[in-house]
Amino acid sequence: MSKYEIGAMPAQISGEVIALLEQAETATIGHWRLWGFCDRGIQPLLPNCRVAGTAITLAIPGPDSTLLHHATALLRPGDILIVDRLGDDRYACWGGGVTVAVKASGAKAGVVDGPCTDMEEIEESDFPIWCRGMAPITTRLYDLGGRLNMPISVGGVVVNPGDAVLCDDSGVLVLPPHEAEAEARLAVETQAKGLKLQDRLAQGEKLGEISGASGKVLAG
Repeated sequence: MSKYEIGAMPAQISGEVIALLEQAETATIGHWRLWGFCDRGIQPLLPNCRVAGTAITLAIPGPDSTLLHHATALLRPGDILIVDRLGDDRYACWGGGVTVAVKASGAKAGVVDGPCTDMEEIEESDFPIWCRGMAPITTRLYDLGGRLNMPISVGGVVVNPGDAVLCDDSGVLVLPPHEAEAEARLAVETQAKGLKLQDRLAQGEKLGEISGASGKVLAG
């Protein structure tokens, strides 16, 4: 049995759905959805970024990044590379070189369930990455094996190749492709209502009265 399991590149989410999803905020969807959100320890390295795309899934063991280097040549415009580090939190698999390679492919972002390195080069590349912080010890090409375009686990979430991924300042959300459009539309509608609510509050109305919370307290 091969130490590498490599699946076919998945169908990409349509550009229309991705554009709609990029208008949504993960925190808006978090008002009603309880699953699909990666652990909050996975945070953006660059501020004020919101990107959505198609998940390309990768799982690589602790000190090795052989399959990651190979995968950078397969990425397409619109993809987001999601990396399962199989529980490792010591070795940084993603640094300046990987960032440049992934950006050159046209991929939109990277998500790593572990640390990255080369912060200065990542900032210079202006490429969005979500990870668990920084580490100085890097992976090597040990040829230990791995999985590409197979189901993985990232931040407590099962990610399948071809899933829709939305990343912003609040975190990372993974959605099945057939649910992405409906969730995005509901989020955009909810955000529009939120702006109207903010206008009412700015004009002096009380949040507890609008939401009904004050009525509950006073009736208590």
